[in-house]
Amino acid sequence: MIQHAGTRFLIVALLTLLMALPLFMVAAVIGDRLSTARDARYGVEQEWAGEQLISGPRIVIPVKATVTTTESVTDVGNAAGASIAAGADRPATAERRVTRVVDAAPLIILPETFDLTATADSEIRRRGVFDVPVYTAGIAFQTRFAVPDLSGVIASNEAVQWDDARIQLDVTWNKGLRGETLITRNGEPLVLEPMRSDNGGEGIEARLGDPRGPNGLAVDGNLSLRGSAVLRVAPVGRISRIAMDGNWPDPGFAGVLPDASEVAETGFRAEWAIPNLARTLPQLSRGGLQDSYQLQEISGDYPAVRFLRQNDFYQQAFRATRYAILMIALTFLTVFLVENRESRPAHPVQYILIGLAQSLFVLLMVAYAEHFGFGPAFLGASAATIALLTLFGATALRMGRRTWVMSALLIALYAVLWLILQSVDYALLAGATLAFIALAATMIMTRNENWYCPARPAAPSPAPIAPAETERRN
Repeated sequence: MIQHAGTRFLIVALLTLLMALPLFMVAAVIGDRLSTARDARYGVEQEWAGEQLISGPRIVIPVKATVTTTESVTDVGNAAGASIAAGADRPATAERRVTRVVDAAPLIILPETFDLTATADSEIRRRGVFDVPVYTAGIAFQTRFAVPDLSGVIASNEAVQWDDARIQLDVTWNKGLRGETLITRNGEPLVLEPMRSDNGGEGIEARLGDPRGPNGLAVDGNLSLRGSAVLRVAPVGRISRIAMDGNWPDPGFAGVLPDASEVAETGFRAEWAIPNLARTLPQLSRGGLQDSYQLQEISGDYPAVRFLRQNDFYQQAFRATRYAILMIALTFLTVFLVENRESRPAHPVQYILIGLAQSLFVLLMVAYAEHFGFGPAFLGASAATIALLTLFGATALRMGRRTWVMSALLIALYAVLWLILQSVDYALLAGATLAFIALAATMIMTRNENWYCPARPAAPSPAPIAPAETERRN
């Protein structure tokens, strides 16, 4: 066994770096389980509904354009004679002017005011051992439209088809619509039909008729919409007021942060007030919705509530693997400092066994967290690991009373790891402080260590006496 303190310290440092290999394999297993969890979420989305984006309502008015073109036509009646007389190889042609009425880019008008309230009733759907948050949102909206001045928008050869105007409302998944969906014009219900755009978007629409009137147009609606993970609303009004609440205890607000919000264990409430200049949608435009407003590309700027778990155990497990190398290093350092170097120093194989036990802690934690939750899984896995290493230190390393030093350090390490995993905000602070304290303690405890000389050898045992010498003495 190598007794040189400096050499043994370098060997322990090398073994610490080698422990990154099992941690890498553990991280790969966790990544595979995370991929399986995402597949489970995708399966629930296909059966329930996925992330929902509500956009609208909007008024779409067809436009017809009168177009005159010049076409070349063949003079069939005089084709043969003209060809012979002219000695040509082709029949005679003539030009004529043709006038047609074609569809032009429609008018799209957004509401002057848009007020929406969404109340989400969330629940957990299970697919195997995986949990998928889903919701059913009751949505009510009130809008007021005013037909703007069309000068400069409609060309002289175009005619607006006012009587064919339609009201349209986009949602991401039509399959999420449940119960009665109601849209009214000035209090009168409209006949709704499903809608699917050319680029794959879904929604509902209804014939609206001529939207012009002296007092504007009121379009209100109520619907029940299923979804999962995210509920997003486009602020389509010149003045948009959006309020969302629900019973999900751990929401995440995305896109545009709310002006006011409350989050409690019983649920949340958030409110947005978005003026015209803060949105990216023109009040009046021509063309298809996705082409004109690019809703899919800029939907990240819309008010949204996320129903995902903000700090699930897969994220915590990935962070645990990142900090596990620090925990292994500190455990190795503790064993190196408190072991009995003169009579029974720890063998490199024993260091490897200690590192493997702490690497398996992360895998053990994830395996039990999928069935019992993160808290009980962390407590059980850490208690089992601490008990195993304490028993190993007492029996295999023969530390004696020094075993309690290692046990106390392990308890402190896993307590700090719990703090790191529970709070992302304090993770760096706790990890950096722990590393600094460990380094400072090592420097203090080894301040008198002679790294160049081997440890003091044990006293040699007396040589055995030969049998002949024994007889001569007798």
